Amino acid sequence: MGQSQPKPEPPNPIFIKSWREIKWGDNQADLEFVKNYKPEFDDQTLRILLLGPEGAGKSSFINSVQSVLKDRIYSQALADSYSAATSFTREYITYKVHKEGKSFYPFVFCDIMGLSYDEGILEDDVKLALRGHVKEGYKFKPESHLPEGDESYEQVPKPKHKAHVLVYVFSADTVECTREEFLKKTRRIRLDASSQNIAQIAILTKIDNLCPEMKEDIKNVYILRTMKETMEKFSGELGIPMNCIFPVKNYHEEINMNEDINSLILSALKHIIQRGDDYFTFLHSRYEPS
Repeated sequence: MGQSQPKPEPPNPIFIKSWREIKWGDNQADLEFVKNYKPEFDDQTLRILLLGPEGAGKSSFINSVQSVLKDRIYSQALADSYSAATSFTREYITYKVHKEGKSFYPFVFCDIMGLSYDEGILEDDVKLALRGHVKEGYKFKPESHLPEGDESYEQVPKPKHKAHVLVYVFSADTVECTREEFLKKTRRIRLDASSQNIAQIAILTKIDNLCPEMKEDIKNVYILRTMKETMEKFSGELGIPMNCIFPVKNYHEEINMNEDINSLILSALKHIIQRGDDYFTFLHSRYEPS
């Protein structure tokens, strides 16, 4: 009798084949792209609106981007180290990104109150912010939306006041337990943004809290089965394509810069800028400039 064939080894429960390319520590190309970025059309600034649950790390992502571009730990957007049940950011705040001298990068980040399934920023206020109706410094109220006629309501928004990219910021370690009511609210906002052709990207933060293998080395991000399954679940829940989802680790406890953390942040930032630039191109190809 012939010898029986050996059984194939079962799939590794933890690791999989690398499925997304990233040049760890070799950040010069992405850094140069960001530093040299200039919108094709003059006098335009890319407006990036961040949206996500309370405590997901929106403000920390803004600080992390600034840290990478300044090559030192930098804190401009106030971030809360306590995972609170209420949003730390309560105002509509636009953050310019300083470049050198008196110049700034041609993109800004807009931070707003966090989303919640029952409290937090109201769905209507997010839609108003997307359309540019919310003035700088407006304090959001969980119990009532910004009324038309209020001094903080921009009656006739200019194109520069409208959001060009909507970035969803979620904690990777909480995707599995996100409530259905919250997902429905987020889906409705996504549909509204899509109706305006606004570019959309998702950032999954706190990846080091997802599993021990990630905490040990974030370079495992694209070979860990858990990470890919988390991204696939998030993609399925909100309808965001996998190539528009980027896992990152924000600077939080570090006091020195880390090239691997930089690699993930720059990868996400580069794609945010590219999607925003595509939006500009779409607008100008659809309408003749006045």
